[in-house]
Amino acid sequence: MAKGLLVTYVLWATGGLAGLHHLYLGRDSHALLWMLTLGGGGLGWLWEFWKLPSFVAQANRAQGQRQISGRGTPPLSPIRFAAQVIVGIYFGLVALISLSFMASFYIVGLPLAVGLGVLLVAAVGNQTSDFKNTLGVAFLTSPIFYGRPIAILPISLAASITAQKHRRYKTSVGSETLSVRLYRLGLAYLAFTGPLAYSALYNTAATLSYVAETLGSFLNWFSFFPLLGRLMESVLLLPYRAWSLLVGNLGFSSGYFQEWEKLYEFVHSFQDEKRQLAYQVLGLLEGATNEEIHQRYRELVKIWHPDHNRHQTEDAQRHFLEIQAAYEVLSQPRKPRGF
Repeated sequence: MAKGLLVTYVLWATGGLAGLHHLYLGRDSHALLWMLTLGGGGLGWLWEFWKLPSFVAQANRAQGQRQISGRGTPPLSPIRFAAQVIVGIYFGLVALISLSFMASFYIVGLPLAVGLGVLLVAAVGNQTSDFKNTLGVAFLTSPIFYGRPIAILPISLAASITAQKHRRYKTSVGSETLSVRLYRLGLAYLAFTGPLAYSALYNTAATLSYVAETLGSFLNWFSFFPLLGRLMESVLLLPYRAWSLLVGNLGFSSGYFQEWEKLYEFVHSFQDEKRQLAYQVLGLLEGATNEEIHQRYRELVKIWHPDHNRHQTEDAQRHFLEIQAAYEVLSQPRKPRGF
């Protein structure tokens, strides 16, 4: 049955943020992406207004062909590549918040989450990419930055480059019923939102801590780009500011969003608090030079290395890990006060 442009626009207007129009057109990967990102943060949903006629034409052509040859390579798309990197980072941040308690998170959970985000974007429309190669590169990149939230960025970049290198057209298979498609999408949606919801409901305090640390690390990526960093901070406060413009200081704005802003303010000062604690762990005064930090770190590592303290292994292991964590914090560039 041919897809109608008017129906597509109606679904786009009424349920576009949840991907209903993509579900109608048989673009299940695109529908799932919109479900998990609320229409690409709303921006992707708005941008699609001009793309819907081409989506409908593509869906009708696919219905008229029993099988696509899949020959040739799709043209390189900078927009798709950028979306792969962004969604990979997004999936990684969500995994960091909800799954970082896993013992093997940085080896298994993080690269898997980032790789799946990249592959989801790669499968939008009539294109796809190689599953094994993309995930393989993500898993190979992860150990290089083991234990660091910054790992999300290089993993996403490496996986996106690999996905672009192995991009190809989809080969259509037999059509599936709507119930089967909805079942598959539902499982994928639960796999993404389930751990996050469980963490938020049953471990709220730890989840808030993970959110603060994750956002703090995310903002720290932009230390060398103050203008971009200020833009990201503005985006984080956008929901609160939008609500304030609509209702002022009445009702709901004095409740939930004040708590949200408190969390943001905590994130904003989170890095400074960590640095103060790191100075205490290393026994240094605030403002110590990089040479002093490095020298003190080497001295303490020699003193508290577990191999040199076999008579007090547990205490030595604890001090050793604290020293390493403190050194890692102080090794990162500090944001300017006015950032």
